[in-house]
Amino acid sequence: MNMAIEIVPCLLLLLVFAPWSIYSDERLLVGMTIVQNAAARGAVCLDGSLPAYHLHRGFGAGSNNWILQFEGGGWCNDVPSCLERAKSRRGSSRYMEKYKVFSGILSNNGSLNPDFYNWNRVKLRYCDGASFSGEGKFDNGASVLYFRGQKIWEAIIDDLLPKGLSSARNALLSGCSAGGLATFLHCDNLAKMLPSDATVKCLSDAGFFLDEQDISLNYTMRSFYNDLIALQGVERNLNPNCTKSIENPKLCFFPQYALNYITTPYFILNSAYDVYQFRHGLVPPSADLRGRWYRCKLNPAACNANQIDVLQGLRRDMLSALDSFHTNSGEGAMFINSCFAHCQSESQDTWFAVDSPRIHDKTIAEAVGDWYFGRKISKEIDCPYPCDKTCHNLISSPRPRGLLFGKNNTVIAIEMHLQVSLR
Repeated sequence: MNMAIEIVPCLLLLLVFAPWSIYSDERLLVGMTIVQNAAARGAVCLDGSLPAYHLHRGFGAGSNNWILQFEGGGWCNDVPSCLERAKSRRGSSRYMEKYKVFSGILSNNGSLNPDFYNWNRVKLRYCDGASFSGEGKFDNGASVLYFRGQKIWEAIIDDLLPKGLSSARNALLSGCSAGGLATFLHCDNLAKMLPSDATVKCLSDAGFFLDEQDISLNYTMRSFYNDLIALQGVERNLNPNCTKSIENPKLCFFPQYALNYITTPYFILNSAYDVYQFRHGLVPPSADLRGRWYRCKLNPAACNANQIDVLQGLRRDMLSALDSFHTNSGEGAMFINSCFAHCQSESQDTWFAVDSPRIHDKTIAEAVGDWYFGRKISKEIDCPYPCDKTCHNLISSPRPRGLLFGKNNTVIAIEMHLQVSLR
């Protein structure tokens, strides 16, 4: 009994003074930091809670180098979906996990992340529903929503500057999915915030969302983004050089239109058959009411010849949208593989491992590192499906858990219920 009484206080002390970073089953778990002064500048999540990030300090030669990674997680484009989102970790820091696993490009293991393992690595938590770009508020007397993504971005950067970011020698802004799209919105902005002699570059992973017609010839994603931009007051924060150059300024939310006006060096990592764009942009539920694409969505091996032709069209459209970047960008690089995947830099198995996806025998980690450090800038484009045998293709339930819906029952956020690598 006395031993038990003595153990309890010891455990309490361990919890109180626990480090922000701990190792669990060889995984690096990094604690969450709340931006305490954010509310004073109006930088709050959808529900009014404070924004957050996770920081794991660099060391040695990487002490003055920084990776900032936007978290992804879909969007909300109307009041009902944003109210629902505000009750989840995608709209409130109250529901966020207090620790995040850092792997892939965020790993601190040199054998798993050879070029960036000793950098300061930051995960910016996503709680605004507009890729860190909104600036507005909804208040009908019964419900309140804060659309403050732009202010959240600025508040987190301002919190990190005195922690060493202000003296960064090298910086890489990255993100996955909706976070990958956020890099296009904030890349040049970060470069202006850091020292003039710092090397600043940007990486979008699965964030090159296309302005594409779906199989029923509707522009589902364009319509969705138009509603999002109007609701959350995003247009004022889009690239001004883009918005004044095209007839429809809202299109500048799409990377294919904004990219021409970004001056900071870019690396675009994307699957030509991105599973999110396939399932919710090319073949949204509204365009497949009879479920003819049901089996194909579950597993690309189950697609018939006509469906494969449609998917090859998606690939052709992505390559066409990237053609100017491919041809004219001297400092930019690409890794466009033919895997049915979504986000490949955060997972160790796709970032850098023995059996990671490759193009011309080069892994994603090697391609990104070679580009960032100027060892070799390459624009890798894979052969069409199904030629690439290194892919980790994802299959999942057609109605996975964690779905968020917007107008017209459009899926806007997804957490895979099941992910299986098909080799």
